[in-house]
Amino acid sequence: MPILAPLTAHVTAPDANLALVLKVLPALVVLLIAAAICGRLAQLVMQPRVLGEMVAGVLLGPTLFGWLFPEAQAALFPPEVRPILYVLSTIGLTLYMFLVGAGIDHTAQTPGELRKAGVLAASGIVPSLLLGAGAGLLLYDLLSRPDVPPIQFALFVGGALSLTAFPMLARILYERGLQNTPIGRLTLLAASIDDALAWCILALLSAMHLGNGPGGALPTIALTAVFAVVMLKVVAPLLRPLGRSVARTGRFGPTAMYVVILVPLAAGWVTDWIGVYSVFGGFFAGLAMPRDPAFREALHGRMMEIVSTLLLPTFFTFSGLNTQLGGIAGGAMLAAFGLILLAGFAGKYFGCSLAMRAIGFGTRESYAVGALMNARGLMILIFINIGLAQGMITQELFAMLVLVAVLTTAGALPLYKLALPDRLEAGTRSDEPVAREPVDVRSNSA
Repeated sequence: MPILAPLTAHVTAPDANLALVLKVLPALVVLLIAAAICGRLAQLVMQPRVLGEMVAGVLLGPTLFGWLFPEAQAALFPPEVRPILYVLSTIGLTLYMFLVGAGIDHTAQTPGELRKAGVLAASGIVPSLLLGAGAGLLLYDLLSRPDVPPIQFALFVGGALSLTAFPMLARILYERGLQNTPIGRLTLLAASIDDALAWCILALLSAMHLGNGPGGALPTIALTAVFAVVMLKVVAPLLRPLGRSVARTGRFGPTAMYVVILVPLAAGWVTDWIGVYSVFGGFFAGLAMPRDPAFREALHGRMMEIVSTLLLPTFFTFSGLNTQLGGIAGGAMLAAFGLILLAGFAGKYFGCSLAMRAIGFGTRESYAVGALMNARGLMILIFINIGLAQGMITQELFAMLVLVAVLTTAGALPLYKLALPDRLEAGTRSDEPVAREPVDVRSNSA
């Protein structure tokens, strides 16, 4: 009996780790089911799957699920589960931004393409940054935290609105066979430049915020610059033999997979230690990867599905748990949301459209590119989650920018098809611009 007593006590005593697992797994099951259903519904209405997954995350939060079934929502996502979701989200975002960085191709294929992409990128980021910053200054007293200076708050709003959903843009162009056309290459190159600049703005704002002002931020900024140089000038050359090996065989062996997992996670750990955020480490790790197209294709084929199927829906749900749309009810809040949405839409859509016209493209092509560049998708959600985690923005502004992400992403493909319906899209697959036909904004000519 004395021998059996400890064994009985061990069996009956609660296992804290097992108890936590039994709380985390149901949360993952439910969020994945919701993401799958909403993603499929989004595809049925001709929207990208990621939009449905974004909406699923919001619906699982206090806006709908928590409002209709507060006890069930509290039981499914208790306080002890949320840190686990945060860790999974951080790993997912670090690997996702790694894949985004690895997929960026800054090479120009035709004379003058880089210059045109620079013009389009500037038109995509400058108007949105200025309009967003102006809206931020106007709304500072209503929406900002008191410990955030007006300039930081304004630049955060402008930086968030200047983003383009580069991965979603790439997916749309690839699905429609436009990735190697003049319009496709130009748009992808400009979007990658826009996003890189927006992440630089956020890194600077994070350093300033966590460093208690520009002076306190100097060490963080300096360490971030050193990290970027080391990744691009030291780590990148060391990885080139890996790229040649994968390009030759067309697949990743076990050693190669260890490398491509360890590099972004280690880089994310370093940037977290520096004081910016792990996604910056993942992004620069991606930029340091070999630029061989065969390597990039094999890398995305091996990693993107698990990242986008398991880890990103976890991030969307974690974002949704922080999104309380009831906080933006009332005339003043709705007017503030309308101003932010208008600033974001007008800056990207008209800025990019006019720039495309200025560099020689037709009206329809120009407005089609303006529509695609205006989608913000997952990128703005990452941006604002960092701002919320670091105490740079309020829950109310966070909720408004989540809605901006959903609405601008939902409008991208319809506006694109309005400007460039299927019967005219084939013309963009050649090097000749589509005929300069005016866009009828009153009806869809598709």
